[in-house]
Amino acid sequence: MELRIFIEPQQGATYDDQLTIARLAEGLGFGAFFRSDHYLAMGVDGRPGPTDSWVTLAGIARETDTIRLGTMMTSATFRYPGPLAISVAQVDQMSGGRVELGIGAGWYDAEHAAYAIPFPPTGERFDSLEDTLAILTGLWATPEGETFSYTGSRHAVADSPGLPKPAQQPHPPFIIGGKGARRTPALAARYAEEFNLPFVGLEETEAQIGRVRAACEEIGRDPDSLVYSNAHTVCVGVDEAEIARRAEFIGRTPEDLRANALVGSPQEVVETIGRYAALGATRMYLQVLDLHDLDQVRLIADEVLPHV
Repeated sequence: MELRIFIEPQQGATYDDQLTIARLAEGLGFGAFFRSDHYLAMGVDGRPGPTDSWVTLAGIARETDTIRLGTMMTSATFRYPGPLAISVAQVDQMSGGRVELGIGAGWYDAEHAAYAIPFPPTGERFDSLEDTLAILTGLWATPEGETFSYTGSRHAVADSPGLPKPAQQPHPPFIIGGKGARRTPALAARYAEEFNLPFVGLEETEAQIGRVRAACEEIGRDPDSLVYSNAHTVCVGVDEAEIARRAEFIGRTPEDLRANALVGSPQEVVETIGRYAALGATRMYLQVLDLHDLDQVRLIADEVLPHV
């Protein structure tokens, strides 16, 4: 099981806060540093304010050396497909080929209203996501000197040179995730290198992985060619007092977290991760909500990472 660090900087984080976590994760041997792509805090005031995910990752790409970098998840409503293709390709070049693109249809209506971003109905957002995936792959696959055109239900491209190209070929890995029963598995089967399930239990993980595997078989793709992963809030401590203190800081209780998170002693967390591994997951994104509690990240690296 590969462990990756995943943060939510819209809740209140500077660029320097994020860089500190990314460098620490790199030094401790975590597989990747991922950040959310949100513009509005949830349940807090979010000061000093949001940071743009791809601007941030561009900076971190130049200030780290080996750790992989990505979004969990970029909303297709935030950027037109062409500018997104340019941004991701550029950051991939800047990182030396370490970028992964988690992308979804978007869900948080309030952040769209707060920052003048249109928020169409669910079906239209999924149409836009499907067009975006087709355009990203088409632009990046177009040989230099040729052009790419595409007409979809929401977006169209005419005679694009498909530049710039990302460092990774044919393109940076796509991560698609979520609990949708029909279109999400179908899009993952068609476009993704990884399928992710955020904040769900074992039963729902098993059911959704089954849907994605079936969607792969329907189009003749080997279901084992995808990576299956989960994302969970993490709250680890050496004793109950430390666990309770960390839970209180993020506005939760240990009892609440134990219902659907990675919480407890290092051994408890190792055992919980093992149950997801038994269902086919090979990556776990650890949602770290207190970016100043570096000791928790070190504890996980020392007492969890070696045992999974």
